[in-house]
Amino acid sequence: MKKYSCDSDLCEQLCEHPQNICLAKSDMLPEGEARQITEMFRLLGDMTRFKILQALSKRELCVCDIAAVLQMAQSAVSQQLRLLRGAHLVKYRKEGTLAWYSLNDDNIAVLLQQGLDHIRHNERD
Repeated sequence: MKKYSCDSDLCEQLCEHPQNICLAKSDMLPEGEARQITEMFRLLGDMTRFKILQALSKRELCVCDIAAVLQMAQSAVSQQLRLLRGAHLVKYRKEGTLAWYSLNDDNIAVLLQQGLDHIRHNERD
């Protein structure tokens, strides 16, 4: 079998499947998109932010409702919502003096459900 040399700044490894390497490299996301995805998953990795997204997955809620659900101070919830808004995971609309929060799009709810499906699938195995 033909050997392929993978050169990098750190080391040289002998690889036996050059076609696979080329295909995998061509499938890699651009750096900017990869950074955005890792930031999104970093935000999802926080229990409070995850619970906020879970609460918003079924209905629109205001900050005081979310604070009551999570039994947290409104200021702490507002801080987390600011981070989630910055990552385009949630959006809000103003109604008088209230801000009503919801998931930014259906893909967020699908992502949460897929995570749950994955966990439940692994529990069965």
